[in-house]
Amino acid sequence: MSNPRIQQLQQLFVSRLDTLSHILQVGQAHLGDRDLVNERLAPDMLPLGAQVAFACNQPRGFSQWCAGQPIENIDPTTVASLEDAHAQIADTRARVLAISASDAKLDEVKRIGMGPGRYCELPGDLYVSEYLLPNLYFHITTAYAILRMLGAPVGKADYMRYLGAHLRHDG
Repeated sequence: MSNPRIQQLQQLFVSRLDTLSHILQVGQAHLGDRDLVNERLAPDMLPLGAQVAFACNQPRGFSQWCAGQPIENIDPTTVASLEDAHAQIADTRARVLAISASDAKLDEVKRIGMGPGRYCELPGDLYVSEYLLPNLYFHITTAYAILRMLGAPVGKADYMRYLGAHLRHDG
């Protein structure tokens, strides 16, 4: 049975996780083994390790929802090193690739907690497009911005590297 919508989401999630991994690798190569996971953009923002955890929690939660499992998020305090960050990304990537749900899953309604006493209910397609993807991009962008602020030579080409397969050259 072909599940093109689910397969498309798997490819999207995997490519963005690969982007996050790449950005971290560039940061580590340029900045060394310093305590990068505790760096922040601002004092009231969560550190790099938490940004990685929250970025992973989006596709991870999707994979758990597709499997009918309770959503168990990564505790951001457990990403205490870049090695931990890469391990969480690899685990999340494997979970996404293991999704075997049918496209009909995206028509089901998903209840999303929005803080104490608040929630919304969205069909699966909107759960992905209006909740998961914006959160995923926010946390990848924040991780990128932390590394950029510290002087890592990451740029838009690193952030949007998933477009590499579609690049063409004139001439």
